[in-house]
Amino acid sequence: MRVLVRRCWGSRLARGARPGGPSPPWRALVGLGGEDGRDARVREKPPWRVLFFGTDRFAREALRLLHAARENKEEALIDRLEVVTMPSPSRKGLPVKQYAVQSQLPVYEWPDVGSGEYDVGVVASFGQLLSEALILKFPYGILNVHPSCLPRWRGPAPIIHTVLHGDPVAGVTIMQIRPKRFDVGPILKQETVPVPPKSTAKELEAVLSRLGANMLISVLKNLPESLNAGRQQPTEGATYAPKISAGTSCIKWEEQTSEQIFRLYRAIGNIIPLQTLWMANTIKLLDLVEVNSSILADPELMAQALIPGSVIYHKQSQILLVYCKDGWIGVRSVMLKKTLTATDFYNGYLHPWYQKNSQAPPSQCRFQTLRLPAKKKQKKIVAMQQCID
Repeated sequence: MRVLVRRCWGSRLARGARPGGPSPPWRALVGLGGEDGRDARVREKPPWRVLFFGTDRFAREALRLLHAARENKEEALIDRLEVVTMPSPSRKGLPVKQYAVQSQLPVYEWPDVGSGEYDVGVVASFGQLLSEALILKFPYGILNVHPSCLPRWRGPAPIIHTVLHGDPVAGVTIMQIRPKRFDVGPILKQETVPVPPKSTAKELEAVLSRLGANMLISVLKNLPESLNAGRQQPTEGATYAPKISAGTSCIKWEEQTSEQIFRLYRAIGNIIPLQTLWMANTIKLLDLVEVNSSILADPELMAQALIPGSVIYHKQSQILLVYCKDGWIGVRSVMLKKTLTATDFYNGYLHPWYQKNSQAPPSQCRFQTLRLPAKKKQKKIVAMQQCID
């Protein structure tokens, strides 16, 4: 039976309440009111009853460790574990649902949150604002495993923006969910890691998912103490990490440096290919590579009259060379109706064009910035944190 949020648990949590008793300090810190079962007699130590909210690979790792903790009867950290995820057009569902089903965990699709009694909620990459009424259903509130050093990169795509902006350090924050706003609650635990050079968002996600899952287990082992020791986020240094849009993938040859283009590729290339325009056709750039110094020293290349977007086929390395604001990027394969190697694109498109237009300046054959129609440009792409598997 599907039970709506506001009808869950109320009477049972209210049972055994201590009228007029003091609220735990963390409730004032997180900005929650004092109604709806806040003073219910609950467990003061593990094992906890946990309701997990999540969707993607990052969240799946946290769920995996929670499940392992539930199976570890000697440590007795988790008593019960149930899962809430988002609906998916895929028959298999999102990564969190797949794991829950395979592990025979009870799983609900939002807004259904089941009808059980829980001690604490855990959120990882869920993407939905949780109401104060829902948060108050959990005697210990709801924890969030967020892959950034808050307050930097609040929002749904922190890992993507970490890579996109070339941050040298990344991290994970375990924080307390606050109603009405994303990622602004008190910090319970925070750890940092260096971002490996040339790391993709997908690679960084794997590192941070393991770190976050272990941090979550650490917090749950001392949950009341962790909540009472929570600290407010700094007021300075806050940045926002919005979902990427299709327009983000359109390379601006005149404005972006080679380093910015490679960051963009490492940040979103596995979600949506970078795009450009050639002869009124949209081309997707599938495999970008850095151009080594020996290629750049080629006399034929140095003799070219260049403007941003100029594209040249380099036969020895079998890559397309594209000129941007401050230098070159290399492209090994593209998609134009179908996937083509750089050699295929040269033989099928570039070379024939030069044969037909031998008197035309090379600038007419360049890549140009793709300007998407307003509607398409505004359409949000599901970010890596939301279920690209």
